[in-house]
Amino acid sequence: MADIGAALAEIVGDVLTGADIAADYGHDESLGGRAVTPAFVVRPRTADEVAAVLKLATAEGVPVTARGSGSGLSGAATPRADGILVSFERMNQVLEIDTENHVAVVQPGVTLQELDARTAEHGLVYPVYPGELSASLGGNVATNAGGMRAVKYGVTRHHVLGLQAVLATGEVLRTGGKFVKASTGYDLTQLIVGSEGTLALVTEATLKLQPRIRHSATVLAPFHDLTEVVSAVPKVVGSGLAPLILEYIDGMTMGAITYTADLQLGIPDEVRDRSQAYLVVMLENRDEQRLEADTVAAGELLSELGAIDVYVLPGGSARKLIEAREKAFYTAKNAGADDVIDTVLPRAALPAFMAEVTAIAQANETFVIGCGHAGDGNVHLAVFQKDAEKRATVLRALFAAAMALGGAISGEHGVGHAKKAYFLELEDPAKVDLMRRVKQAFDPAGVLNPGVLLDPDAEGQ
Repeated sequence: MADIGAALAEIVGDVLTGADIAADYGHDESLGGRAVTPAFVVRPRTADEVAAVLKLATAEGVPVTARGSGSGLSGAATPRADGILVSFERMNQVLEIDTENHVAVVQPGVTLQELDARTAEHGLVYPVYPGELSASLGGNVATNAGGMRAVKYGVTRHHVLGLQAVLATGEVLRTGGKFVKASTGYDLTQLIVGSEGTLALVTEATLKLQPRIRHSATVLAPFHDLTEVVSAVPKVVGSGLAPLILEYIDGMTMGAITYTADLQLGIPDEVRDRSQAYLVVMLENRDEQRLEADTVAAGELLSELGAIDVYVLPGGSARKLIEAREKAFYTAKNAGADDVIDTVLPRAALPAFMAEVTAIAQANETFVIGCGHAGDGNVHLAVFQKDAEKRATVLRALFAAAMALGGAISGEHGVGHAKKAYFLELEDPAKVDLMRRVKQAFDPAGVLNPGVLLDPDAEGQ
């Protein structure tokens, strides 16, 4: 290992080992996972350095884990004790804002907040907002991050036009480019997006940008129960209003996030007492008068769909509510949640799924609350169950219920280590076997993030 450390130092200049490795390098934000201190932490500055590190790792059979900001929720950035952690904190440049083609070219360590500030200078926006603006673009690409704006703009893969990526063998390749369509062989860009660092390490991403729209309005609608809320979602989506955000929040979660944020929404006590769930609808338009008309139309539609009342929130309150909703994970974590899941299913199946959630929680004496991106069927649930065996039973039942309704285990957090066992048990074996063969083609020595997604028996996890 000393020889490997010396070789790494020749490549990247400095290598962290032992007590010099900060605790944050050993974990991401997933609940329940344990921190692991890697043998080495390297912080490359160029794709060539990444290539040399991976070539060495493959030759020596040393596992490699990539890390951006460490804000992931599935354990995919948890390193191996005998491995190399490649931190992209020094590859953090916005290389180009191309206003003619509406694209940004960024290194993987660039955060969403940094990219947003740069695009704002040009009246443009990268519209994928997964809720944590300190998250890095490399991490977003690795997990195919989504967020509240996915109902209108889609998720990360809809905005990644091309990549520079390094294979485990040290080969550097470019996929895609500054164009929005191609029919030329396999789409390697989209194969790498969402692969959680198991196929290649992304060293540059070309991202599609959108015009930044100036005017927005937020409508908050309390409902008697969650079934009414999720039943209303397909009708709102089909109304032609094209909401920027369409979120459901159950009553317990709304109480928790507004209390934590010290947020007053102006809802009378008698309405709040009757409300068990809320729908948040944000609209945007480049024309203020058209936005006002859309806001009125949204209010009328929500009333027709059973809302107890409808509130158009002032700008400050709207912003604080969205920020509080974005931080719902941390609110749940601070409240003692034992796990958080982000299963996804067809939005028309939401009422049936939420009924299953209630039944599963009651049958297992487990407290389950949540919120979600209702517009695209992405349900975020906080699970409070200290008994590990019973919690595993609940999680398996929730995932199985979602998949039975045409859904998937994860909508945006990824599988990582945290949900791997459920994925391997519940997914079609033929699909899993094909994924393993793809992994073998990209990474023949199996050094890229072993134990994540496909390997059930990785050492140290």
